[in-house]
Amino acid sequence: MMGRVGVVTFPGSLDDGDAARAVRLAGGEPVRLWHGDADLKGVDAVVLPGGFSYGDYLRCGAIARFAPVMEPLVDAARGGLPVLGICNGFQVLCEAHLLPGALVRNDHRTFRCTDQRLRVEASTAWTSEYAAGEEVVIPLKNGEGGYLADEATLDRLEGEGLVALRYVVPEGGRNPNGSARDIAGITNAAGNVVGLMPHPEHAVEAGYGPDPRTGTAGTDGLRIFSSALRQLVA
Repeated sequence: MMGRVGVVTFPGSLDDGDAARAVRLAGGEPVRLWHGDADLKGVDAVVLPGGFSYGDYLRCGAIARFAPVMEPLVDAARGGLPVLGICNGFQVLCEAHLLPGALVRNDHRTFRCTDQRLRVEASTAWTSEYAAGEEVVIPLKNGEGGYLADEATLDRLEGEGLVALRYVVPEGGRNPNGSARDIAGITNAAGNVVGLMPHPEHAVEAGYGPDPRTGTAGTDGLRIFSSALRQLVA
């Protein structure tokens, strides 16, 4: 299973190396893409990794959205190229209007880092190897991870099955960042563009991911990357 997956580095990216490693472990060839180059190098898919692009000095992802690499990426995504945005990458996708809504400061105003249980709700280019309703554990680390959109947009996401992943919240509890309707990740209608706040690239290798006491092997994130690669091969 081999596909060339671009991983974009912005000033302030800090999970680009982890994303490239995840692609490699999933059986793909990671291709490093520089934010200042308007060239996707013929890749088959793209990952926008987590971090603090441009220091998040304006709004998270607002400056990165105008990086030269984003122009061909937006066009390619609208043409069907699989694109995954993780954490800051999710914010960039929303700023670029490839996905609706916005990510805002956590409602408790503190940074949250935890092994987070999620439920997979949509089959997309990046989640096709999960069963509908399957629960997984993937690390979450964010200060501005609250997903918000107007009620009409939220109703459309729910009605059209575009909520890709949802936080599993104990009865009477709250999700980790105040996201509307416990939304952890969404997809576009075509299923090729997915943004999620948790970090699947930190759950791809046993012993280096979530604690086994969560009831998983710590590798639940690997199928995010292998899903896309399998579809590319198909």
